[in-house]
Amino acid sequence: MAIDIRGLCPLLQVYDMPASVRFYRDLLGFEVANHSPLLATGSFHWALLRRNETELMLNTAYESNDERPPAPNDARFAAHSDTVLYLGCPDVEEAYRQLRALGLEVKEPHVAPYGMKQLDLIDPDGYHLCFQWPA
Repeated sequence: MAIDIRGLCPLLQVYDMPASVRFYRDLLGFEVANHSPLLATGSFHWALLRRNETELMLNTAYESNDERPPAPNDARFAAHSDTVLYLGCPDVEEAYRQLRALGLEVKEPHVAPYGMKQLDLIDPDGYHLCFQWPA
């Protein structure tokens, strides 16, 4: 008998939680469904984001100011380039128009050799997002 799986919710380690929340909430329309206790700064170390049935968790890569370097670690950032989140998006062209209207530099959608219309985007931590739908 197969295991009954009902969803997938990736956890991404982020350098700057407020910047990541702004990106996913303000630019992509996710809502903060839950988060760890508020810090003195008004931020938090962990968050569950949700948009329709899509969920994503964010966690700060450095949970204390003593650990956190003054700038993102280039090697860690580069390692994120092999992580791609494919998001089902029925109107890829409209997503492109909206992201451009928000001031994001994104290339025009393209059709992959396997027939998916795709729009690529990189988040503040170097994770690759691909909005896609059958062409």
